[in-house]
Amino acid sequence: MFEKATRLMRAIVATAPEGENILRHMRFDAPDSCLILACAKGAPLSVLYWGAALPLGVDGADLERLSERQGMHGVADMSLPLSLAMEPGLGHPMFHGFAAHRAGKDWGSVFAVAKVEPRDHGAKVICRDERTRLGLEYEIDFDGCSGVLRIRSTLTNYGATPLDLNDMMTACLPVPDIMTDIIGFTGRWTQEFTQGRVARNAATYLRENRSGRTSHFSYPAILLATANTHESAGEAYGFHLAFSGNHRLRVDSLTDGRVLTSLGALLLPGEVRLAPGESYASPQIVAAYSDSGLSALSRKFHESVRTKLLRPETRAKPRPVHYNTWEAVYFDHDINKLKELATRAAQIGVERFVLDDGWFGGRRHDQAGLGDWTVSRDVYPDGLGPLVDHVTGLGMEFGLWFEPEMVSPDSDLFRAHPDWVLGLEGVEHVPFRSQLALDISRPEVADYLFHAIDAMLRDHDISYIKWDNNRDLSHPGGQDGTARAFAQVQALYTLLDRVRSAHPQVEIESCSSGGARADMGVLAHSDRVWTSDSNDALDRQVIQRGASFFLPLEVLGCHIGPAKCHVTGRRLSMEMRAATAFMGHMGLELNLLTERAADLDMLKNAIDLHKKHRALLHTGDLYRLDSAPQLIASGVVARDKSEAIYSLAYVASDAKVLPGRLKFDGLDPERQYRLQLIWPTNWQAVKGPSAIETLNLTGKGAIFSGAALMHNGLQLPHAYPETCLLFHVAAI
Repeated sequence: MFEKATRLMRAIVATAPEGENILRHMRFDAPDSCLILACAKGAPLSVLYWGAALPLGVDGADLERLSERQGMHGVADMSLPLSLAMEPGLGHPMFHGFAAHRAGKDWGSVFAVAKVEPRDHGAKVICRDERTRLGLEYEIDFDGCSGVLRIRSTLTNYGATPLDLNDMMTACLPVPDIMTDIIGFTGRWTQEFTQGRVARNAATYLRENRSGRTSHFSYPAILLATANTHESAGEAYGFHLAFSGNHRLRVDSLTDGRVLTSLGALLLPGEVRLAPGESYASPQIVAAYSDSGLSALSRKFHESVRTKLLRPETRAKPRPVHYNTWEAVYFDHDINKLKELATRAAQIGVERFVLDDGWFGGRRHDQAGLGDWTVSRDVYPDGLGPLVDHVTGLGMEFGLWFEPEMVSPDSDLFRAHPDWVLGLEGVEHVPFRSQLALDISRPEVADYLFHAIDAMLRDHDISYIKWDNNRDLSHPGGQDGTARAFAQVQALYTLLDRVRSAHPQVEIESCSSGGARADMGVLAHSDRVWTSDSNDALDRQVIQRGASFFLPLEVLGCHIGPAKCHVTGRRLSMEMRAATAFMGHMGLELNLLTERAADLDMLKNAIDLHKKHRALLHTGDLYRLDSAPQLIASGVVARDKSEAIYSLAYVASDAKVLPGRLKFDGLDPERQYRLQLIWPTNWQAVKGPSAIETLNLTGKGAIFSGAALMHNGLQLPHAYPETCLLFHVAAI
């Protein structure tokens, strides 16, 4: 009975006293979770239940009666209702999720359900406030397979005068008060996706971003979990705001014990003014519940990205191994050297060659040339054609770097159109990488950029764009003086779609001085994200793990940098660097002409190994493994449990003589598997023999049951820090 309902929406209909059928609740089911909305006409739209799966016999009306709350002394004489909007008219003293007015009036809206349009896996719910003449519509989708919830809201001004919208959370979603831990994601340049776990208390947890892009320091996502929840067990809720601009995330612990998680765009003063009949569409929230730990929650988000955001043709194509020229040449664009690099890259198995910054206009350094998107004849007297032909003649795709949203003050574009930049009249621009932001929400600016990019793509065999954005929007004001930060993000999405529509065969990477624009909003308009400008493998182990909470491995750009990292100055072995980049969309960003022959041979072996297993890595289920702090471990398991790859990185010294055991989560306990160590290929124990040698794991391997591998695990060998081991497990 339950299985038959797992992919169906079930509406629970109650009968009013006068006999009129009224839709009071909507129920949505997935195999491991359930969502029930209270949607009675004339009442606020709210979440009645969201959590573990319920039997079909559980009635929404019964849950409503069981949830009835009393008034208490010192507060309102009735329990105030919650709503998805948490609008001020409800009278809550602690938190409002909506703020708007008309010349100081019509600020106290109460949105009541007016109409519900059920759909296969969701509904459109239309709410109105006739007194303030506003409409608020919710598009709700609950995936019957994964249990991923998607919500978008749209506000419409039905009044006769303009409406100023100050604040509007996409939705305010309740979670049980046993979710005592909040996990947020912060960081900085070269340290993205850093996790911070704090105990929720009787206050507000608030993260805000006003950088104009997704940012390094406030990733638009949050997890709530019980104190005992970890990677493989425990309850958790995850929330991601699919938006690449200013945002606000909050968790409010109300004095009555209820807990609300809210996400939405952060609007600057006067940024959204709706004329009569105009609407504002919020960014989408992507959320999920898991009763099986944080990794299971991540797998839900990965499935959502794969099936809802990535283009089918992108998913069907093996992700090409990259070579990016940046850390090899920087602005020293010598065509003969670049051809040599391309030849060397092809020899070791690279499939895509990406020419980074410095190919256009007067761009001989980072203080000039942005905006002049024509090939520099000083550097390329015969144009880019000879280099493109050389690369494609070697069997590789050719990719090209752009930073369309920015302009250098020292550029022909700025000299011709200084009025095209964002700023505040009478206020000096904040210095930031010697560049300014263009107002791409202006049609003439967007047209200029599209035609410049379109010309390069039409005239050359280019298969890939690295779309960069290297500064914050410090003063995002338009020429009319109004704030344009939200409009800038919408214009970005429109411009990306325009390029993709004109050149559907071209893939686009979202880069923003590393991982400052790596969210589900931009992934709806691109194919890959750059996770960080740090190619230090130790940093990358942490960064890539953090990114994996919401994004699948195949969209995470992971590159092998030079032996001495240009960001940290740390020297790491090729074995460590290659193993780290192996667990994502693998790429290279080092000078192949100066690498040692032995390291090039090792690099070729790593590329060959990645190609052999990338179908598994880019379609399988990710299991982040619980481990000691000095270890970082994860695995990718095939959907049919036929094979898996596990990565174990030793990132610091161990306080014990030997580390613990590696438990291979995600396997089939009833099957037999062959266990092998596949990287590094020249493994030698610090003091042998370890289990690696006694079990011949570098040779034919050893056979164990899935149950033994999962529940007992492998005794790990002692290894020096900055070592990464890759294990392959194959069913026999």
